[in-house]
Amino acid sequence: MSSAVQFDDDRWQAQAACAGELAPLFYPPMRPEKKLARIARESKAKSICATCLVRTHCLEYALANNERYGVWGGLTDVERRALN
Repeated sequence: MSSAVQFDDDRWQAQAACAGELAPLFYPPMRPEKKLARIARESKAKSICATCLVRTHCLEYALANNERYGVWGGLTDVERRALN
């Protein structure tokens, strides 16, 4: 793993930069979202991911668990699907 912090289980989630009040940036809202609003929201989420010490763990988790929504490990759902 390329992360500077090593975790043996899901404790990495408590160290995620997105934890807490920032979490809504990482998921689409319940109501329809305009394309420009989605792009801005995802861009902000990705900028938070870029500073996260557990980004690699997050992405590995999302891929292993087939997370279908949101930004995980700096990638959107569409970008993660392209990896498969």
